[in-house]
Amino acid sequence: MTEIPDQSPLDSGFGSSSTAAEVLAGVDLRGRTALVTGGYAGIGLEIVRALAGAGASVLAPARRPADAAAALAGVTGPSGQGAVEVGAMDLADPDGVASYAADVRASGRTLDLVIDNAGIMGTPETRTARGWELQLATNHLGHFSLVNRLWPSLADGARVVSVSSSGHYYSPMRWDDPWFESGYEKWLAYGQSKTANVLFALALDARGGDRGIHAYSLHPGAILTNLGKHLTADDVAALMEPDADGHVAIPEFKTPEQGAATAAWAATSPLLEDRGGCYLVDCEVAPWAEDDEAGGNDSGGVKRYALDPDEAERLWAWSAGLTGVDAFG
Repeated sequence: MTEIPDQSPLDSGFGSSSTAAEVLAGVDLRGRTALVTGGYAGIGLEIVRALAGAGASVLAPARRPADAAAALAGVTGPSGQGAVEVGAMDLADPDGVASYAADVRASGRTLDLVIDNAGIMGTPETRTARGWELQLATNHLGHFSLVNRLWPSLADGARVVSVSSSGHYYSPMRWDDPWFESGYEKWLAYGQSKTANVLFALALDARGGDRGIHAYSLHPGAILTNLGKHLTADDVAALMEPDADGHVAIPEFKTPEQGAATAAWAATSPLLEDRGGCYLVDCEVAPWAEDDEAGGNDSGGVKRYALDPDEAERLWAWSAGLTGVDAFG
């Protein structure tokens, strides 16, 4: 049964300026296998670098495997040996997701960590071959299908980390028009997909309890990466324009190394063992947002609609119906 998680903060010892390498200092991941989507650019590259540096073997499925192989060629483990295996997978292509997951299962690998990091933001209106809006299809449905297909390969006690965003403030799930058939708005579409990331982790955590598998979602912070490639000059100006109270949407940026820290912490911290389903910010369990409505300035917290158990179950059933995949069906 999906329940509202305990969002009371912990004393993690880390903060907004911590890096993934600092979070994993002294953590021994030798013998562990991690899978990181989007692991060859931005914070994904830094997540992979930190996990490999701690001894993990890392699988890095990528839509552009040649580019991924080039970006990850210098990433090594503690022994200096290569620690990353690149594969081909496009999250917006259900058949490609199924094929990649089947290859992983056939290899007999056991996955200890899965970090759903890949994503797109603020794209022009685009539909997949199945007619799905691209941001929801990539950011949520692709990861939903991947994790469900890989469920038999997850080790007992594994962790699944869903990289969401404070962008979930833009919109809850739009059940009356999830595909924006009545008119497209790129930031509402992005916000819906990021809310879906949080709800997915909540529902998945409820299903993994009997095997000790936990799931978490998080906001990595604002980082200048290729994720913002679709932003226009007007978009950037709006993000940096103070509101009537003098607040700006993005008060400061993190480095990619800092942006990777919360995912690394979510994947490994023993402090989170009994806090499954939580939403995290700055290597800490985030408080509730200052209000429950969509919109408003980022308060560093999580909107209650993003951690609503009923919404999480509704999204799970809807996603399973669309993808035809449900490891628990």
